[in-house]
Amino acid sequence: MAPDILQRIVKAKQTEVTAARREISLNRLREAAEARRDVRPFFDALKAPGTSGVNIIAEIKRASPSKGVIRKDLDPGRLAESYAVGGARAISVLTEKSFFLGTPDDLQQARLASGLPVLRKDFIFCDYQVFESAAMGADAVLLIVRILDQQRLADLIQLAASLRLTALVEIYTEADIEAAARAGAQMVGINNRNLASFETDLGRTLKLLPLLQPGQAAVAASGIRTRQD
Repeated sequence: MAPDILQRIVKAKQTEVTAARREISLNRLREAAEARRDVRPFFDALKAPGTSGVNIIAEIKRASPSKGVIRKDLDPGRLAESYAVGGARAISVLTEKSFFLGTPDDLQQARLASGLPVLRKDFIFCDYQVFESAAMGADAVLLIVRILDQQRLADLIQLAASLRLTALVEIYTEADIEAAARAGAQMVGINNRNLASFETDLGRTLKLLPLLQPGQAAVAASGIRTRQD
């Protein structure tokens, strides 16, 4: 795995967004996003512990840079429905297309079939993408501290809130925790995966969890495969 994989993904995403802007204007997306009346409460679905003491955000992902194609015959709607039946409280859907082979349609199918709040998991760095997320039907957006400066992070959290979307702010280091707190993050995702190398360490959540601000909801993300994890 190349050490600069995150930079490669973001660069590809920047190219994708530039092309998207030529097809659909920011104003058109803003109008669609602001007109939504069906946003599901992602944060509320997760803030109270489930019957087992935790809540599950089940993920839908076609491929990844580390694993390649994960499931060629993936049916997002059917998988999302099975997650809901199995007790998941929310669903995360990869929509990044160049490295994860995801699409907005994957998210829309998952949301329709499951009835659950859905997180758009992508590499979001600008207002356009937040409006796009709301317009495509997302109930929450992933914001990665590592690819955003302090002001941009705060601005995107506020924009998401204005559209009634939950911002799940992804952190990896102690410095990221401080940045998330300064930006006003209510929900923080501790990524057990190093986005530079894509190696995972479940101990990272245990290390960083005590450092979160009082009242912040925490999500342990990546590398969790079994009930024991």
